[in-house]
Amino acid sequence: MRTGQRHEQKPDKFAGSGHANHHDRHPPSTVKTVASAQSDHPGEVELDFAREWVEFYDPDNPEHLIAADLTWLLSRWTCVFGTPACQGTVEDRPDDGCCSHGAFLSDDDDRARLDDAVTKLTDADWQFREKGLGRKGYLELDEHEGEEQFRTRKYKGACIFLNRPDFHNGQGCALHTKAIKLGVQPLTMKPDVCWQLPIRRSQEWVTRPDGTEILKTTVTEYDRRGWGAGGADLHWYCTGDPAAHVGAEQVWVSMGPELTELLGEKAYAELAAMCKRRSGLGLIAVHPATRAAE
Repeated sequence: MRTGQRHEQKPDKFAGSGHANHHDRHPPSTVKTVASAQSDHPGEVELDFAREWVEFYDPDNPEHLIAADLTWLLSRWTCVFGTPACQGTVEDRPDDGCCSHGAFLSDDDDRARLDDAVTKLTDADWQFREKGLGRKGYLELDEHEGEEQFRTRKYKGACIFLNRPDFHNGQGCALHTKAIKLGVQPLTMKPDVCWQLPIRRSQEWVTRPDGTEILKTTVTEYDRRGWGAGGADLHWYCTGDPAAHVGAEQVWVSMGPELTELLGEKAYAELAAMCKRRSGLGLIAVHPATRAAE
């Protein structure tokens, strides 16, 4: 019997190049090969490489199987926004980082969280607060998978919540920096897509040989392919660049709050224990960007 609900990966609700997601199917003539895609992005590692995985059952639900990509979770990836290492996903806009496109809101809860977060922002927090609270607002309708959905409005070429380098209180996401000031996790104030990336969570029901069904959750790296064919059009993507694999902590630690929100507290605790043990033993399949950065 199914005891859980199937949830699609919310980062697919992102206004990326072509609004692509991992369910898209394109004619063979429109799909770039791995070789051609890599030649357009010098400095990034190949998309295909060996990975180590672990599977375990959710302590809170024996019918929920979790498959975790240890190669990604034990990598040293970190966000390098605001540093010379961040080249931006849109050419000639490095200061935008990955905020050049607005973020699609995944559901009513996502909208409500954002609306509540906006009430906490002051002019000292948000460079474009007057514009965001004005007639046009901070959301706009756009098409996603054939349907109209809200996304954060673009203003002057990037998300309206992105404070630019000329802002007197510094550049960066107004929602993220406000969360830090308030001493709360940024995931409590930012749209789903913004706090989940670059973790990719997908879920599906799996029928076992005896006919029983379980919910399988897969946690891995949200690489260029996560965006479908449009991922190859991004000017730069951080997870494949060794310059972004310089974190003081491994991903399972640095993104612990996000993984906890995606998996639950007990499941994350189980995952953390296995990551710690595997790290102590040593990975066989180290992320090539982390290896290159060492």
